[in-house]
Amino acid sequence: MLDSYQQQGSDSELAKQTTNDKPSTKNWFASWFDTPYYHILYKERNYREAQIFMDNLTHYLNLPEKAKVLDLACGKGRHSIYLNQLGYEVVGADLSENSIAEASKNQNKTLQFQVHDMRDVFEDKFDAIFNLFTSFGYFENDDDNLTTLKAMKASLTEHGFAVIDFMNVNQVINTIVPEEIKTVDGIDFHIKRYLSEGHIYKEIDFEDQGEKFHFTEKVKALTLKDFEEMMEEAGIFLLDIFGDYKLKKFHKTDSERLIMIFK
Repeated sequence: MLDSYQQQGSDSELAKQTTNDKPSTKNWFASWFDTPYYHILYKERNYREAQIFMDNLTHYLNLPEKAKVLDLACGKGRHSIYLNQLGYEVVGADLSENSIAEASKNQNKTLQFQVHDMRDVFEDKFDAIFNLFTSFGYFENDDDNLTTLKAMKASLTEHGFAVIDFMNVNQVINTIVPEEIKTVDGIDFHIKRYLSEGHIYKEIDFEDQGEKFHFTEKVKALTLKDFEEMMEEAGIFLLDIFGDYKLKKFHKTDSERLIMIFK
């Protein structure tokens, strides 16, 4: 899940779906993420870069041996599996039932998966919660973003840390690719990207087996200031900020990522 709003990006999450131009009543992320086409479009993600990020992150956090980690919005669980291989007890959670069904094939005694809405508090407490690759800001109601932060805080142990890895909105807007055609597995995905009313949109049109599809990804264009205001309201302490997966200093205009460590 790297950002899909730039040409070389990857993951994003939440939108309305229409098939054959008929609007769906489901949230975009609930419908789009559950389709096979989502995984086809983003099959070329840079997973090695993601693993290096998690190596750097877990080293920085200095998590205890066999720490309990929550991978929040885990998709099919590839990163949960890697965290488990690093020696942590991992729970992968995602709203997509199809993704969790696929991820659950990899379960073991220290790696579990479950369908979960990130706005809800977990019964268990975690030493670390990772929300990676812009898996935040999908909701139609802005209050749900604050609710999610409060749920993350409430799901941490007393000495636990949480991490949100979000796009750097300023950099994304400055480098956005308005239109492109991406061909994957013989499917031509026609993609348009734009900023409107405080959200970054990605319109995806394609045809497969004689049927036309349209999906819209919509993510709130949250800046560092927006996060700081929400965190203050949620009683969260922002400890550190990084600008890329090597954990270099965050620069407002140039950094690729907005990585926030809090408790």
